[in-house]
Amino acid sequence: MDENNVAARYDLRGLKCPLPVLKTKKRMTALEPGARIWVETSDPLATVDIPHFCSEYGHKLLETHSVEGGHRFLIEKGS
Repeated sequence: MDENNVAARYDLRGLKCPLPVLKTKKRMTALEPGARIWVETSDPLATVDIPHFCSEYGHKLLETHSVEGGHRFLIEKGS
């Protein structure tokens, strides 16, 4: 990852659909295009919802990881 574009972490574990996507959407409105954020979730539906959200709003889903108790997604804000 580019050292000048360090990703913030956003912990949404414990929230159920649709809250992880809604909160991610709200958080990303304040970010500049190209900014990156790690979103951490425990909701199994996030594996479908987060990629769909990124596609729908023009963001790049750079990485997806299964982690203990959930998933992590690295998202780069689109223009």
